Amino acid sequence: MRRTRTLTVVLALAAGLLSGAPTALAADPPATELAADTYTWKNARIDGGGFVPGIVFNRSEKNLAYARTDIGGAYRWQESSKTWTPLLDSVGWDDWGHTGVVAIASDSVDPNRVYAAVGTYTNSWDPKNGAVMRSSDRGASWQKTNLPFKLGGNMPGRGMGERLAVDPNRNSVLYLGAPSGKGLWRSTDSGVTWSQVTNFPNVGNYVADPSDTSGYSSDNQGIVWVTFDESTGTSGNATKTIYVGVADKANAVYRSTDAGATWQRLAGQPTGYLAHKGVLDAKNGYLYLAYSDKGGPYDGGKGQLWRYATGTGAWTNISPVAEADTFYGFSGLTVDRQKPGTVMATAYSAWWPDTQIFRSTDSGATWTKAWDYTSYPNRENRYTMDVSSSPWLTWGANPQPPEQTPKLGWMTEALEIDPFDSNRMMYGTGATIYGTENLGNWDSGGKFTVKPMVRGLEETAVNDLASPPSGAPLLSALGDIGGFRHTDLTKVPSMMFTQPNFTTTTSLDFAESKPDTVVRVGHLDSGPHIAFSTDNGANWFAGTDPSGVSGGGTVASAADGGRFVWSPEGAGVHHTTGFGTSWQASGGIPAGAIVESDRVDPKTFYGFKSGRFYVSTDGGATFKESPATGLPSGDSVRFKALPGGKGDVWLAGGATDGAYGLWHSTDGGATFTKLSNVEQADIVGFGKAAPGASYQTLYTSAKIGGVRGIFRSTDKGARWTRINDDAHQWGWTGAAITGDPRVYGRVYVSTNGRGVLYGDSSGGGTTDPGPGPDPTPTGACKVTYKVTSQWSGGFQADVQLTNTGTSAWNGWSLGWTFPDGQKLTQAWNAGATQSGAAVTAKNVGWNGTVAAGSSVSFGFTANWSGTNTKPAAFKLGEQTCTIA
Repeated sequence: MRRTRTLTVVLALAAGLLSGAPTALAADPPATELAADTYTWKNARIDGGGFVPGIVFNRSEKNLAYARTDIGGAYRWQESSKTWTPLLDSVGWDDWGHTGVVAIASDSVDPNRVYAAVGTYTNSWDPKNGAVMRSSDRGASWQKTNLPFKLGGNMPGRGMGERLAVDPNRNSVLYLGAPSGKGLWRSTDSGVTWSQVTNFPNVGNYVADPSDTSGYSSDNQGIVWVTFDESTGTSGNATKTIYVGVADKANAVYRSTDAGATWQRLAGQPTGYLAHKGVLDAKNGYLYLAYSDKGGPYDGGKGQLWRYATGTGAWTNISPVAEADTFYGFSGLTVDRQKPGTVMATAYSAWWPDTQIFRSTDSGATWTKAWDYTSYPNRENRYTMDVSSSPWLTWGANPQPPEQTPKLGWMTEALEIDPFDSNRMMYGTGATIYGTENLGNWDSGGKFTVKPMVRGLEETAVNDLASPPSGAPLLSALGDIGGFRHTDLTKVPSMMFTQPNFTTTTSLDFAESKPDTVVRVGHLDSGPHIAFSTDNGANWFAGTDPSGVSGGGTVASAADGGRFVWSPEGAGVHHTTGFGTSWQASGGIPAGAIVESDRVDPKTFYGFKSGRFYVSTDGGATFKESPATGLPSGDSVRFKALPGGKGDVWLAGGATDGAYGLWHSTDGGATFTKLSNVEQADIVGFGKAAPGASYQTLYTSAKIGGVRGIFRSTDKGARWTRINDDAHQWGWTGAAITGDPRVYGRVYVSTNGRGVLYGDSSGGGTTDPGPGPDPTPTGACKVTYKVTSQWSGGFQADVQLTNTGTSAWNGWSLGWTFPDGQKLTQAWNAGATQSGAAVTAKNVGWNGTVAAGSSVSFGFTANWSGTNTKPAAFKLGEQTCTIA
């Protein structure tokens, strides 16, 4: 169950999908006037699904903890609900790489402050540099300082750390360890500005694979952790002793004893290994170090644990097993702050038969294990596993001893004992966060219970989505854990797709007129790459591959489920009747084409490759190239045929250096018309028509009117409503989107690391209304203006307008002036325009009448820089309103 991040999406991004203009609106309204709707966004619950390389507890406030993920942002623990709250959903399309978190630091002097070092790749896959994000409200809002180098939240070595640390005595001082030979960096103003510590003597030299020409495995992993000895400082004064871990097998640990003025290699240290972690027990004067021969998180064949006495300089090998008996490296490392001398560590790369966790209560002199053999292959566990809240963690497996299901874990590089509660421990795996709240049973001879502690943390990369007209409302194709059938969006499904269990599902489809017939394709190390279901995805059986297939590709089902067309990796496009027991090559269409089906005619299929559209009318046996021109020349394209509309096809995609946008065909792809009001679009989907509308609702992740976002149209794309906001952007959302055919307004959105988001309208309107006529209200008014959320460069505000006069308003228009150059980006429940600093917000069709004594509310998001002072005055027409 090795968790490998698929790079097909990343390669597409590197090809230019994500370059684009900033999303801020100009002072004057855009050419395309946008409406907006207020949406409520939730995750379709999976609970976990990805690698959690770091967990950080605050050392001065109980129950304050953070988790970081490699591509899916950062989270804060909510003790009252035992859930995680996402903190980086405001990261937008252009900054998608900042959803990868390489380090997180919680300030123990001021627990309201938290910092995150962000950036996903250090090679060309991520076009932007990394950044340090800082928050003074526990991650509710952020400010950002861009760095002059890249960071690698999803690079090799990402489980080492933490690379970011706050001085526990002088909290305005922070250190950051950089990869790629960029060295050690320091901030003395609480993360606002950063400069390199030029006298630090070693930038690291370890690379996982020097021969990797992509730059992914051949990058220098650099400076990997920073640890302060808090006992060597006093409040308000910089801590004198600082330890730094370096990715250098001969020189892994350095120390400063003069607050960073000078640095020395620690004498007598072990060599031949990388120090993944360095954790200090200041009370006993011990620095514990977890070593591996590799950088992780997947690799590591040998390891050791060492203890360094900070007072005497003595080194002691405290490895719980002899080096010759290890087949793994050590990484997870923690001490019990309530019980000095208790230390725990993990064998992070022990894939088979299971990870191992070690515990010592005498500073490493002796150890016990979480499990051990009785007589091989039988084993005795000190713990019990309860995965009833996330039952898919068994993977539907039936292993032979000594393997068990569910596993205790794998890729276990994050391990933390709660500094306020010796009974609570959390640790990260490649798919979840596990934890226990009765850890003390380990020492008393009883068994401690391990459960998922991951609710609210969603970290799956989504490749495809489908919402059939009957059966389960949502089917998903996911990276690393295959995909799920959601019969209830608020509950974790009992199991991912199995029989076969793809490591990654790349594409899925259902028969439009027979939705119990479902097909999916994906990656599998050995075995078939295609599977079928005849009960709406509840149960599956494997098909047979054509010769040469090496990966999933894309797949399409005929409208009646009687035939399928498959464009797999490693082989050309093929077609079959029945359930794939015999495949024939399709003619007239190039290998690697994206394939889809007409949703009415069971013999019509479509394909796209390198700017050309292809059509088959004989069930996929032969394709003909369409005469359509002007389509995107690359392959960053996704298209779909409209349910119930024969030959009605929508195509989205392109790149900034060529054709880019949204196209529509009503003649089966013979011709396409580009929508002039859509600047960029990457995906398109359909949902239930709005009340009174004759055409299904369109959804897209696009740039319209100068704004990047998720959009909805109820009139074939003539007008668009933005349905997300700047606080809900989720980085890259370009893989898949679909509306729900049974619920108007509901949309399912893919992310690359934040799972499947679904949104429901809460704005009160059932269509996309434009501004009403210019009103002439009379009488007194009152305004309540409240900034509800603020982040680096942007904010959200709610405005309540109250009729304090004696007569009803039949339409209203509220004006104000922004004092600090703020610029509107969108508004909801009002039509808003801006000219210079002046803003005018008018009623929309359904909220123009306001009775005496009643109120109407609307909201907006805007950009800001420097300061964000509230408007000093508001006018209703010519009437000045009082301000609450």
